Amino acid sequence: MLEARVNRRGVLLGGLAVGAAAFPMINRGSFAFAAAPGKTYSARTIKLVRESLVIDMLAPLKLDFDPKFYDQPFSAADLADYKASGITGFHHSVGMGGPGAKEQALEYLATYQGWVGRQADHFTLVGTARDLDRARADGKFAIIMGIQNAEHFEKPEDVQAFYRAGLRCSQLTYNSQNLIGAGSTDRVDGGVSDFGEAIIKEMNEVGMLIDTSHCGEKTTLDAIELSPKAIAITHSNCKALNPHPRNKSDEVIRKLAAKSGVMGVTGVRMFVKDRDPTTVSALADHIDHVVKLVGVEHVGIGSDADLNGYDDMKPDQYKALKASYKASYAFRDKIDIDGFDHPRKVFDLTEELVRRGYSDSSIKLVLGGNFRRLLGATWA
Repeated sequence: MLEARVNRRGVLLGGLAVGAAAFPMINRGSFAFAAAPGKTYSARTIKLVRESLVIDMLAPLKLDFDPKFYDQPFSAADLADYKASGITGFHHSVGMGGPGAKEQALEYLATYQGWVGRQADHFTLVGTARDLDRARADGKFAIIMGIQNAEHFEKPEDVQAFYRAGLRCSQLTYNSQNLIGAGSTDRVDGGVSDFGEAIIKEMNEVGMLIDTSHCGEKTTLDAIELSPKAIAITHSNCKALNPHPRNKSDEVIRKLAAKSGVMGVTGVRMFVKDRDPTTVSALADHIDHVVKLVGVEHVGIGSDADLNGYDDMKPDQYKALKASYKASYAFRDKIDIDGFDHPRKVFDLTEELVRRGYSDSSIKLVLGGNFRRLLGATWA
């Protein structure tokens, strides 16, 4: 969802699952976070998150578009939140495009990879899937660089250049038409163009993950068909449960899964449900739907927010963000769903999956195992 222009910043950070010592035991089998008095999780949930490689496949570092924010490293309090999150891999991806898209993209990669590199005690950039494993072992936050559009590819050869510059995932379109295909809020979707087919071919050859989260229906189906490798829908929900233009049809989900792709469910309120209350339980309904439709091997997490969500943004930036989308986005008073708007939200989702009877192995796949498999296959 997140959109950035030349002067709107967003970086990615991930956090390693922390040990049980960080969770003092209270009562019988439940644990509390020192930083969150009164919030408890079951021993099983703590163990699952701690043992999993947790990957959030759409997670900007901080929803703050002031460039000055990134002049300094994270504070100790910020780092504590990320360490407590239980997340290892964060896909930092923002929307950009229009005139100067290529220059925007190059500036974005240079700025944020430089920012990450200057905090090497805590962060590590991701080039291969093994870097995610290494980050988890080293206790660092693994950062996957992505862009939610592909207008920076002015010619097929640009894909290789951006791969060398650190880009590992790119959406084919944002919400609107570009030279590759149609966005989810376009009136007409003509599918992937000849130029788009060439871009898809090049992304497969260099090993860059194709993402169709914001693409229209036909463009998404074309991309799945044209790509010999599996692709991702990093952050969308199920149209069968909520007919929002950003959500995906059962046909898309089936064809994605048939080619070993993975779909990440998002915690954006209007994507999850078209009315309140909208809770973690409603988010888990989308996971259930994908699992029943195609199996647990094809669903993961793409929260589409930083650790605290959108509703804690600076008021002027929050207002500007809502104003930058079409009316079909159907914003309500809140953007975040209840219970999925704080640094330990992965634990809340895990607790809900436990309550629904998911096995440990299935939960670990949802938390990151499925995306780890996909990234390993795509980036090989």
